Amino acid sequence: MADTPWKLSYEGFDPTQEGLREALCTLGNGYFATRGAAEESEADDVHYPGTYLAGGYNRLETELAGRRIENEDLVNLPNWLALTFRPEGGDWLNLRRVEVLGYTQALDLRQGVLERTVRVRDREGRETSIASRRLVHMRRQNIAAIEMRLTPENWSGIAEIRSALDGRVINAGVERYRQLNGKHLAPLGTREPSEDAVLLLAETSQSRILVAEVARTRVYRDEGPAEARRATEHEEGYVAQRLSVAVGQGESLTVEKVVALCTSRDRGISEPTQAAMEEIGDTGRFSDLLASHALAWRTLWDRGDIVLDGHPHRQMVLRLHIFHLLQTVSPNTVDMDAGVPARGLHGEAYRGHIFWDELFILPYLNLHFPEISRELLLYRYRRLPAARRLARSAGRRGAMYPWQSGSSGREESQVLHLNPRSGRWTPDNTSLQRHVSLAIAHNIWRYWQTTGDRGIMAAHCAEMLVEIARFWASMATWDEAGGRYRILGVMGPDEFHDRYPWRDEPGLDDNAYTNVMASWTLRRAADALDDLAPGRRAELRLLLDVTDEELADWKRIAGGMRVPLLEGGIIAQFEGYDRLEELDWDAYRARYGDIQRLDRILEAEGDTINRYKASKQADVLMLFYLFSAQELTDLLATMGYDFDPATIPANIDYYMRRTSHGSTLSRVVHSWVLARSDRARSWELLTEALESDLLDIQGGTTAEGIHLGAMAGTVDLIQRGQTALEFTDHTLSISPCLPEAMQGVHLKFLYHGYWLHLDVGCDEVTVTAPDGWAGPRRIQVRDRIHEFQPGETLRFTCHLEDGWRPQQGAPERTGRAEGVAESVRRQPNDASPGQGR
Repeated sequence: MADTPWKLSYEGFDPTQEGLREALCTLGNGYFATRGAAEESEADDVHYPGTYLAGGYNRLETELAGRRIENEDLVNLPNWLALTFRPEGGDWLNLRRVEVLGYTQALDLRQGVLERTVRVRDREGRETSIASRRLVHMRRQNIAAIEMRLTPENWSGIAEIRSALDGRVINAGVERYRQLNGKHLAPLGTREPSEDAVLLLAETSQSRILVAEVARTRVYRDEGPAEARRATEHEEGYVAQRLSVAVGQGESLTVEKVVALCTSRDRGISEPTQAAMEEIGDTGRFSDLLASHALAWRTLWDRGDIVLDGHPHRQMVLRLHIFHLLQTVSPNTVDMDAGVPARGLHGEAYRGHIFWDELFILPYLNLHFPEISRELLLYRYRRLPAARRLARSAGRRGAMYPWQSGSSGREESQVLHLNPRSGRWTPDNTSLQRHVSLAIAHNIWRYWQTTGDRGIMAAHCAEMLVEIARFWASMATWDEAGGRYRILGVMGPDEFHDRYPWRDEPGLDDNAYTNVMASWTLRRAADALDDLAPGRRAELRLLLDVTDEELADWKRIAGGMRVPLLEGGIIAQFEGYDRLEELDWDAYRARYGDIQRLDRILEAEGDTINRYKASKQADVLMLFYLFSAQELTDLLATMGYDFDPATIPANIDYYMRRTSHGSTLSRVVHSWVLARSDRARSWELLTEALESDLLDIQGGTTAEGIHLGAMAGTVDLIQRGQTALEFTDHTLSISPCLPEAMQGVHLKFLYHGYWLHLDVGCDEVTVTAPDGWAGPRRIQVRDRIHEFQPGETLRFTCHLEDGWRPQQGAPERTGRAEGVAESVRRQPNDASPGQGR
């Protein structure tokens, strides 16, 4: 890989790396995405050319281990990539059956284009160079295109080109799922709508989503059309055009394949077949599509780029993460009613389900693309009735959002889990992770703080907060002996622990993260009602039957929630955590090397992770990730606990020594909480998190789909974690803590509808609001505060003897300013240990 800030590049064809490269070179536009498989490839032990539609799910049943299991999957749609060639009478291109003389592949992040150059020699000694470019159009969401340039280097004759649409695909991209039914598509027919185009129509078997693909293939020589003899092949679920073109040695042919993909989920159409044909009829050549596509990406990068000084490789990886986030959710996502899958639209891991990853994704979107954040919140709102039904089925009030969501909002978590190390199926209790509702509440509040979007709060989000709070109030059980409210029988974000080793039934009591977040959510729901206009507040309370007595219950429960504590001010992960055994970490590292998935290792040994103080990801540290030291201290004080912020480093150290980092999110959280107190270790963890998918540190998981939460989390680590960017009532606070390896960060972000430009260097910070400002009136850099007005540029320079100081001057002042919804405070002292941000 070359260290260029705008390109991810590979040299050489390596079959063992193709799955990883295909995931990382996925192209998408928020509507659909296609893995970066070679055009000539088919699904086999090397390649997997999957295409996935946002929200395109289907359910299937499988008989397994004596049980009937139903799963909902993000469906692998008909393969539109299929484009290959051969010299007449030769073999169709297959890189494993020819001599590869040269191979390069590059993902152009700036323009959203996948490029590949290959030189091959076949069994007859004929040498050919192939150069291809591919795009999935960012502005025209239904359009994708391939340009392939063929050049015979030492032969002349007839080149045969085959361009196909293949609907015979199944979901088989994850090996451990292959025992389950994966045939989601039913073919409905193929035809030729014009001389140079073919059409394929298919339907998902249960959800009845119609999928129409039209492919137009043309061949050019010297910029003009090349004469070609055409023949069409039809099979069930498959259609192809074969073109025969004469070509001379050293002469180049340019093949352009333009595809329209439309489905019955699309808005503003009558039916997908006609819509796809109209889309194709409205497209020009590849160069025209590339120009408008690149322009669309230019506007996205103008809003969302984050520039790092002095480190081209880290810059490229950071942009790669932003790129994949914006390919999964983009402006095209708005009004689509699709959530954000944890593994993107890049593969079939987790079946394309939506978990809690918005907690790590929305902070970036809130500041750059709030309209996408808004849509993701509406995805949750539309599933509020399902969450209410799920709560009732559990004997609770309010709304209980599922751990895994898909099309309808019902619980999609599996009941069995396959351990690939042992080959055994074990019970899957992860649906006990009720904390996804708490993440949704947190996302609502932080979006509201950042945008001031009173419309969505009044119309949708306040109702969600009320129903989520109502659920947690009904989950709380009064313990007369301890004089506290308790939450019993849940799982925390840790995921390793799903039961006590001394108890038969699954679930844990008083998970600290869950209890603290529940207390916070109960307070925020009451605050949201208070912030509504009086008329809407009265209306909502009437519609939801929110009484004064219920609000008083929320306050009482929030203030009396139990938080288990250990000696030395350590917050226990859950009640009874101190009764678990210590694990011999060194012995397991010596025996297995990679122990990220300790749960699978121990199960294969006939043991269980539930016996040990060992975390996949330390959920106690999530509290320091989401809240500043002062905010968490204040929150715990309202719960009746005298929490000393000085114990935060001890908490961090305690859980870091007991965490396997089995989740890609773990390093993000650990890097964040160390950013103030241990910059070197924080940067090391951030580097590992940045590289986790690029280097596939989990040993094969990235090929099944990138880890979108971790990718977005690393971006937020740069934009907020390393700058300590925070808004309080009347102050924008910045406390830069750039590691030595990072010389500077440059970004802009939206706050309450206005752009703020931020340049952070090793010895200077510049803040500018060029177009107006509706945020806090003061800028605080470390412990220095300066009044801030619209149109003003403030420069703070670092003086070693007394820290950061504003430069003097008389900037122009225009516009107005106002406060934000809630105070979120941070101690500005750089030496403050383990601050949340």
